[in-house]
Amino acid sequence: MSEYGTGHEAEELTIAAPPPVRGGAFTRTWWGRAWLKALEDTALDGRQVKAGRAHARAGAVGAVSVRPGRITAVVQDRDGTAYRSDVLVRTLTDEEWDRLLDLAVDSAGHIAALLDHEMPPHLVEDAAAVGVELLPGIGDLEPECGCEAWDHCPHTVALCHQMARILDEDPFALLLMRGRGQRAVVDALQERSAARAGGGAPSPDAPPAAGAGDGPAGVSAAEAYALRDILPPLPAVPVPEAGPGEPPSLDTETDPEPGVEPAALEFLAADTAARAHRLLTELLAGRAAPAGGPAGDLTVAEDAVRLAAGGPPAWVAARLASRTGRSRAGLDAATRAWRWGGAAALAVLEESWTPDEEALARAAARLADAWEDGERPELSRSGARWTAAGARAQLRLGEDGRWWPYRRDGDGWSPAGPADRDPAAALSTATGEGESESQVEGEGEGEGERKE
Repeated sequence: MSEYGTGHEAEELTIAAPPPVRGGAFTRTWWGRAWLKALEDTALDGRQVKAGRAHARAGAVGAVSVRPGRITAVVQDRDGTAYRSDVLVRTLTDEEWDRLLDLAVDSAGHIAALLDHEMPPHLVEDAAAVGVELLPGIGDLEPECGCEAWDHCPHTVALCHQMARILDEDPFALLLMRGRGQRAVVDALQERSAARAGGGAPSPDAPPAAGAGDGPAGVSAAEAYALRDILPPLPAVPVPEAGPGEPPSLDTETDPEPGVEPAALEFLAADTAARAHRLLTELLAGRAAPAGGPAGDLTVAEDAVRLAAGGPPAWVAARLASRTGRSRAGLDAATRAWRWGGAAALAVLEESWTPDEEALARAAARLADAWEDGERPELSRSGARWTAAGARAQLRLGEDGRWWPYRRDGDGWSPAGPADRDPAAALSTATGEGESESQVEGEGEGEGERKE
């Protein structure tokens, strides 16, 4: 975990001890290797370097504290004896920091790389050209250890190796050792960028510019253009999982609050996860999702039917039926309609409407064109419903002009298939002359949330 203070002198970064290193190179970045090269060039005894590297690989280094000019950790010997070890690094002067920050602002690439936790080689080279040494050299890593060794000992060497791993992940730690942490550096870079975008730093006595403070400062076109070779490519389109994840279990030892039913909440969480997964899958496949999601703009009664159409446990279906004023048979018919066409099919089942003269004329024309002369079945009309004489079949006209097939089911009527613009095709489905209901309903499974 990292913690920063507010002033330069108070800034500190504390990194928990990482796991031991099992083989392989100790560092993976060029700046991490440069850090270890400075250690090897500074230490006088190669045996101490070798022993310290083994200490680091074994996980003997505790949490590392990074402060301006110093890194500190407790390092354990093989016998368990612990020593406080410090390595000192010279901090940069304020004048050196000014040169370094001006250099970074001059190149948008330097800023972008640092914010991406990269140490660009050109920044180190350019800094050296203006007399600012970022990476340590020979003699720059000064050891102090509780074991009272006068040179680098296994403990300070182990600390340096652990620091190389830290620098791999966060090169800002090097800047903190040099005197300023990430927050201070980023704030200073933003101030310099804003000042340059505004034509220079304003005088302390000058009145604020019009619109100052109204929004973030802009970025110069030259700086934005300089980022073109640094920005990473767009990520690949993610591949959705095969199914939604498992919702959390709410079966805990703590009693729920009055009126809260954990089992009901678990069911709703699972339904939400399934709908979110379906939306994501359709979005990644390039299919437009309905506004508001698959359950968008539904009434409570409609959403209850949508939930029931998903095949919930029996106790959930019973609850949905009673709370919406339906019998179980009525809920079954509603869910069957929902699977054929969502809210539109449910409205045809449960609501009645009377077509106006224009709608009736269009319906009569469609009926006349659907059969050859003399083949049209005898149909009796009541409102928007046409019932075939002598057959257990019915056509229902939706307000959108589509025909819905219905079949006699006991004392009532039950949806028999999806809507069709052709009344003859719909009647064929209703009479069972086309596909069987089980075949059609199997194909319609999962379509209940798609509004026709």
